[in-house]
Amino acid sequence: MKVGVFDSGLGGLTIVQAITKSFKGAEIYYVADTLFAPYGEKTKDEILDRSIKITKHLLQTHNIDVLIVACNTATSAAITELREMFSNLIVIGTEPGLKPAILKTQSNNIAVLATPATLDGQKYKQLLSSLSNEHEVNIHEVACAGLVEQIENGNVAHPDTHKMLSSWLTPMKEKEVDTIVLGCTHYPLISDIIKDIMGAKIELIETGQAIARRLDDLCSKKGHIDKSELKIEVFYTGEIKKEMINMILNNWYDRGKIVIKDENE
Repeated sequence: MKVGVFDSGLGGLTIVQAITKSFKGAEIYYVADTLFAPYGEKTKDEILDRSIKITKHLLQTHNIDVLIVACNTATSAAITELREMFSNLIVIGTEPGLKPAILKTQSNNIAVLATPATLDGQKYKQLLSSLSNEHEVNIHEVACAGLVEQIENGNVAHPDTHKMLSSWLTPMKEKEVDTIVLGCTHYPLISDIIKDIMGAKIELIETGQAIARRLDDLCSKKGHIDKSELKIEVFYTGEIKKEMINMILNNWYDRGKIVIKDENE
């Protein structure tokens, strides 16, 4: 089975990393569209255009069976059109984990950390509206402008990254937030910093494991069962921090199962 995954950068590799823990027997082709990063600051039409081009490339070059849109922003901007245009593909999107956050919270105060484009997206707003009608919770949205760039540049443990997060999260502590939705696939990479600021008991909700389970379930239903070894290839369209790839995938590269290639879309 062949799985195509894309994001504006390295964040979507957190989903690939979750897949490596539970899913066996697939060829994964990951595209980091760093030439056009960050998606969070692009228009819907720009993101849709890139999403279509990358999907066509993955189909034509790798003949993929499954497409994972490993980006909340791209999911909001393009998932409906991708499913319509590529109806023969299994298409899995990514959205902020509001539902599990509502089940976890004890204080009924939830923070959503996301890019401005995700928070402004129609898909997120529809989900928020639906859940708000069903549950009495306080949702505190935080538009983390510039955070993706910090992570992409390898500045995960940089003092400036800690300062940015502290400025956003300190008010959340004052509002008794006990659960935080990581509404961008990059954000699991700064989980330790969030816990340092908010305290170790803070609940962090990410979507990697849920997508891995969804992939397994859909592929089983479609009969895409493969007993071969899991293989990963990472492509990127612009500059990239290769050492970050190895870090995110927990040294998968050192085990000889990943190929890293330059590729301009």
